[in-house]
Amino acid sequence: MGGGLAGPGGSFFPGDLKGLDAQGLEALASAIRREIIRVVTDNGGHLASSLGAVDLIVALHHVFDAPGDRLVFDVGHQAYAHKIITGRLSAFDGLRLKDGISGFPSRAESPYDPFGTGHSSTSISAALGFAAARDILGSDRKVVAVIGDGALTGGMALEAMNHAGGLNKDLLVILNDNRMSISPNVGAISQFLSMMLTSPEHVHLRERVKSALKSLMPKRGERLIRRFQGAEEALKSFLVSPRTFLAAWGFKYLGPIDGHDMATLVGTLRHISGLPRPVFLHVLTTKGKGHAAAENDPLLFHGLGKTPPKPPPKAPPAGRALGGGTAIAPAPGHGAPQTADEVGPPGDAAAPGNNPTDAFGAFMLRRGREDPKLVAVTAAMSQGTGLSRFFDTFPERSFDVGIAEQHAVTFAAGLAAEGLRPVVAVYSTFLQRAFDQLAHDVDLQGLPVLFAIDRAGLVGEDGPTHHGALDLSYLRLFPRFAVMAPADTQELEAMLSLGLGLDGPSAVRYPRGPLGPRPRGLPMAPLALGKGELAREGNDITIIAIGSMLWPAHQAAEALEAQGISAGVLNPRFILPLDRDLVASEAGKTRRVLTVEENSLTGGLRAAVLEALLESGVKVRKMGSIGIGPEPVRQASQAQQRALLGLDPRGIMERARALMEG
Repeated sequence: MGGGLAGPGGSFFPGDLKGLDAQGLEALASAIRREIIRVVTDNGGHLASSLGAVDLIVALHHVFDAPGDRLVFDVGHQAYAHKIITGRLSAFDGLRLKDGISGFPSRAESPYDPFGTGHSSTSISAALGFAAARDILGSDRKVVAVIGDGALTGGMALEAMNHAGGLNKDLLVILNDNRMSISPNVGAISQFLSMMLTSPEHVHLRERVKSALKSLMPKRGERLIRRFQGAEEALKSFLVSPRTFLAAWGFKYLGPIDGHDMATLVGTLRHISGLPRPVFLHVLTTKGKGHAAAENDPLLFHGLGKTPPKPPPKAPPAGRALGGGTAIAPAPGHGAPQTADEVGPPGDAAAPGNNPTDAFGAFMLRRGREDPKLVAVTAAMSQGTGLSRFFDTFPERSFDVGIAEQHAVTFAAGLAAEGLRPVVAVYSTFLQRAFDQLAHDVDLQGLPVLFAIDRAGLVGEDGPTHHGALDLSYLRLFPRFAVMAPADTQELEAMLSLGLGLDGPSAVRYPRGPLGPRPRGLPMAPLALGKGELAREGNDITIIAIGSMLWPAHQAAEALEAQGISAGVLNPRFILPLDRDLVASEAGKTRRVLTVEENSLTGGLRAAVLEALLESGVKVRKMGSIGIGPEPVRQASQAQQRALLGLDPRGIMERARALMEG
C-alpha cells in the first residue's frame, strides 16, 4: 500500500478505501485482523466471527458508499471491521468497555450503523424496511443485509425473504456462510431426498429397470442405465439447489464465492450493485480467519472473556499503526384469520356508532391524504384491522407481510429508521408473537412506530387463544413507549394523532366491537402525553377505569350515586406514562380505590396504580381490582364474558359497594 495510509486522528473512513486496488485492500484486511486480535485478546469479545468477515466488510465498503448506502448486519457480532473502517479505530481499544464503544452496531454510536442489532435473524426484515422506504422517498441508495448461516435458519429471516421476493425490491442479501450451521440444514434436505431415492421400494424398481434394459438391449443398456442414474442425480440436485429455492422466493442467486478472495469479492459486488432486483449472494468464509487457533476451534473462539485488568491504554498517537504495520487515518472532509361477519371496508368517515376499527380505518385514510410519509403495515389482516380503503388508495404505502408478525415489527422499524411513519395494525393476541422485536428493534432504538392494537381485551366466541389480555402488561415493560387506551372513538383519533407526532414508539389499544359513548356533559379534554382526566367527581371512592371500561364505570358510578355513594371516575388514558399525580390526588381524597381493566390483573393497570401510590406515599384504606384473572376465559359472547368477570356496570357497582363496607 505504498507505505500505508496515514493522517491525523488515528481514524479511518470508507472513503479511504476507494483508491485501493485488490492488493491494497488485502493488506488493509490483514492489518484490521491484527487490530481485532489485539483488542479482543485484552477486552474479550467475538473473535472468530469478526475475523471471518473482515475481507467481506472491506470489499463492501470499497464498493458501496456508506452511510448513504445502508449496510445492515445480522446479530452484529461480526462487525468489528466495520467499526474500524467507519471512524472508530481510535476508540477501538474501548470495545465493550465502560464509556467505550459497543460490541454491536448501534444507531446512537455512529451514522454508519443504520440499524442496531444484537439478536439474530433481524437484518433482512430491517433492510427490506430501508429498501421500501427508499423507494417511497425516491432515493437511489443501495441496501445490503449481511446474515450468517446460523441466523438464516431463524423463522423471521425466512419470513423476510418471502416478503422481499414478493416486493421485488432492489435489495442485496449476503449469506456469510462459514459452513457451521447452514450445512446440516441443507444436508438434512439432501438426506431426506437420498433416503427417498434409496428406499427399498425405489431400489427394487431401479434394479428391475436395469435388468430389463440389459436383457432387452444388451448393447445400449449400459448407456441408458448411466443416463437413468444421471437423471436421478439431476432431480436430486434440482430439488436441493439454492437457485431453485431462491428463485421461488424471487431472488437471483449468485455464488458460492470465496469470501477471502478480494478481487472476486470486489468484482462480484460491483456487478451486483447494478442489478435492480433482489439478489442473494452466497459467500464462503472461514471463521477465525487469520488466527490459527480460532480457525482450528471456532466455537471456543466465538466469544472470548476479558483478560485481567490492566492500566487503561494511552490515547493513540496520530496515524497509529494498525496491529503493527499499516497506519490508517481519515480522508479529508469525513466526520463521525378473518371471517365474513367481521368489519368490512370503512368509509371516509367513522361509521355510525362507536366502532374503533372503523374509526381507525377512517383516520388512516384521512391522514394518508395529508401525510405522504404515513405507511401502513399489517400481517394478513388488512380487512379485519380496517385498512382496506387505505390499501386500495395508497398501495405503494401499504404492506401486508403475510402471517409474519415478527417480521412485520422489524420491517416497520426499518421504515421508521429511514424517516417514514409506519403504523402497524395488528390484533392484540397476535402482537404477542413479536415481543422480542418490540423490545429489541423498536423500543431499544426508540424508533417512532405506532401500533394500532385491535381486539384488545375479551373477544367473545373465539375464546382463550384470541383474547387480547396481555398487551397492557407487557407494553408497560418498554420504557420508551407511550401506551394509550381510548374510552371512545374521539379519544382514539386524538391518541392516533398524538402517537404519530411522537419521536418514539407508541401503542393505542382498543376492543373488538363498539366503545362506549362519551358521558353526557363531559367535554373532550385536550390530550397531552401522560395526562389523564377526571371524568366524574367523587368523595367516597375512586374508580380508575381504562379504555373500554370507562363507560361501564361511569354507569356504575351513576347507580352508586342513587344509593348514596359518591364515586369518582378517573380516566387515565395512558398506562405508560401513567398520570401518577392525578392518581395520587384522587386516591388520597377518597382513600378507597377500585381499578377496572379489560386486561390481565398481573402487570397491568392495577400494578401501575399500586406503584404510583407506593412511590407517592399515599395510603388508602381499601383497594380492589377487576380484570382478567389467571383462569382462561372460555368462549361466550363478550357481554357474557364481561359479566362473568364483573367487567360490566353491575359488577363494578357491586365491587365498589363492597369496598365501602367496613
